[in-house]
Amino acid sequence: MSEKKDYNFSYKKSGVDIKKADKLIKKIKPLVNSTRNSNTIGEIGGFGGLFKINTKSYKEPLLVAATDGVGTKILIAEKLKKFDTIGIDLVAMSVNDIIVQGAKPLFFLDYLAVNKLNEKLYLSILKGITKGCIEADCSLIGGETAELPGIYPKGGYDLAGFGVGIVERKKLLPNGKTKAGDILVALPSTGIHSNGFSLIRKIINEKKISLSKKIYGNNTLGDLLLKPTKIYVKPILKVLNSRINVNALAHITGGGIIDNIKRVIPNNLGFSINKNKLAISKKNTIYSWLKNDCKVTEKELIKTYNCGLGIILIIPRKETNNLFAFCKSIRQPLQEVGELTANKNINFFN
Repeated sequence: MSEKKDYNFSYKKSGVDIKKADKLIKKIKPLVNSTRNSNTIGEIGGFGGLFKINTKSYKEPLLVAATDGVGTKILIAEKLKKFDTIGIDLVAMSVNDIIVQGAKPLFFLDYLAVNKLNEKLYLSILKGITKGCIEADCSLIGGETAELPGIYPKGGYDLAGFGVGIVERKKLLPNGKTKAGDILVALPSTGIHSNGFSLIRKIINEKKISLSKKIYGNNTLGDLLLKPTKIYVKPILKVLNSRINVNALAHITGGGIIDNIKRVIPNNLGFSINKNKLAISKKNTIYSWLKNDCKVTEKELIKTYNCGLGIILIIPRKETNNLFAFCKSIRQPLQEVGELTANKNINFFN
């Protein structure tokens, strides 16, 4: 008679360590608490995050929600074993989408899915997330960390974030007043931000380019690619809270310059942009390297990347001098890059 086999099944042996996750929650509390403000209620670890909304400051408040990830930029971070900036990217991708609708970000939640929980990796990412939340003046009120050994390969992981903001309904953007002749003014990006990395990785792999390669000066390719996405919340809120009229804002993310401007203007309008204002036309940028060294066409760069334009403000022509004077007073760089046109044509001129 054969003996019964003792399988000794356990959740931990299947690849999910609940006790380790619980211990990690205790370690991250100081980081999470650094993002708290007077509207944050309770501690992390509950079934949901709590946040108080002061509706007395609004006549008709609207909540604006956004969710995003950082795409395959995480694979660059993995190769370099540098994880402290992708958390900033994660926050930036959502809060920038919120701010371009005229809304102030209120709170943020993160989701990390991993093959196996790595404490060093998680804490490094979370430091970036909390840094991003502080920069965006929003609270990290919760999140989820999931060990999924059957889905992700060894060392594999993915990130997602979710943010919520608030705006007075009459201040919602775009405001429906955009018209031909409106000026396009851009706040600069810090580089690639968090879109188009599948193309960059294909170039790197096929041309066998090292991430330690010096692109210009002492800047390595890896350093340039991992520059965190700029968070535009503070300067944009300052502009919106001034007396300057802004008709629309566009966050230049996936889909590049063309698709993201088209998202915020009427279908009967087009636009014209001075190509000399783009980073593809300037020396010593990641974009000029992609164009000149990697032979990516200007057309492909423009439809894929921000090309140096992080946020585009669409304003009435009469507000141009006011906007430039105001941004100078808050030390915010910007440049006029083009204008809306009365037809549907899209034109990039030299």
